[in-house]
Amino acid sequence: MRRTDTEGRGPVRYGPPPPEPGLPVLPELAAAAAAAAGRSPGEPPGAGPALLDAASGYWDRRGLPAERGQVAAAPGAPTLLLALTAALGGDVLLPRPCPAWWAPQARLLGRGVYHVPTPAECGGVPDPYALLETVRRVRDEGGRPRLLVLGVADDPTATVPPPDVLHAAVEAAADEGLHVVSDETWRDTLHHPRETVLIGPAEMDHERVTVLSDLAGSFLPPALPAAVARFPATAEGATLRARTLDVLTALGATLAAPAAAAAAYALGEPDEITERLTATVRLHARVAAAARTALLAAGAFARPPQAGRHLYADLDPLRAALAARGVGDAQDLEDFLTARLGMPAPGGHRFGDGIDTLRVRLSTGPLLGTTQAERLASLAAPDPLELPHVHRALTAFGAAFDDLRAAAQRMEPPR
Repeated sequence: MRRTDTEGRGPVRYGPPPPEPGLPVLPELAAAAAAAAGRSPGEPPGAGPALLDAASGYWDRRGLPAERGQVAAAPGAPTLLLALTAALGGDVLLPRPCPAWWAPQARLLGRGVYHVPTPAECGGVPDPYALLETVRRVRDEGGRPRLLVLGVADDPTATVPPPDVLHAAVEAAADEGLHVVSDETWRDTLHHPRETVLIGPAEMDHERVTVLSDLAGSFLPPALPAAVARFPATAEGATLRARTLDVLTALGATLAAPAAAAAAYALGEPDEITERLTATVRLHARVAAAARTALLAAGAFARPPQAGRHLYADLDPLRAALAARGVGDAQDLEDFLTARLGMPAPGGHRFGDGIDTLRVRLSTGPLLGTTQAERLASLAAPDPLELPHVHRALTAFGAAFDDLRAAAQRMEPPR
């Protein structure tokens, strides 16, 4: 019998966390947090000058000038998105699929949430024609679409939308008067930065885009939650920031001093931070590519991962073999693969895909080793796939899907 929310399996409390690096915290980052642990004064709502200036510098280096008064921070991206959504008002549009934590913020506020299909070549952004159609339908039904949330380096699909696709979506949003929140949590984790062009919506529309980044994506461990937002340099942007700070104040959502200090240190991007990030991205890219190869060999489908620490697999070609094992939908698939692989395998229904789909997000962190020594060895290795513990993990990963492929082949009618 399927477990329901009332039986302790709610989609919010038990939703999938962001993919973790699976690596020890950088000592210098831990030291920065520890040094602030004895600080008595708390951070003000939206963060203090040190973190705001560090965030401004971070965006300046990426071609997005930001004054201190354009920036705000909060203890985690969900809290910051909740405050932004409350400040903007109206209904929310999201691409399908999308990160599991986007929709609950709007639903908590009683806002309408409408998913829009993504184009075939990528995730993270809505198809522009489908977006226009959805907006007009929502208005015809009495709704008030106000906010579009999108991702330029997408969780769950690990893809980066081509600039022309993103531009068309941003232009469609502008035509309909939507404010855009661009989740750029994974923008610093491009697997092949020389081959992948990442341009954010704020570079296309300076007046209607707020940039949001969860620092746990690239810089901080989940134990030090912090997220930052960059608002447009307009009167409307200033008003939105002020309203967002009002919401954060009402929630008591202020950063702990250790998290604020660690965030400011990381956003300053000293050599040890950038070197660790570069090595981490290289490691996850190598392992993600190997995991995708194993999936494709088994007959599943997955787009080439371009960013992050995960990939998104469609196991519909293996539906018959899965059905023979009692797997009929995304929740069944989540339960089956989590047990089979010994690692989190959240189903596509967590990300807005239909429950009848057989899609799953698979993270690379669990494939790096089971001890701190193994994970650090993976990080330092010229080719981590040659390490025995990584090889074993990938072999076991592939074997789980090879068994399904073999079963599917046995079930095919003779030619």
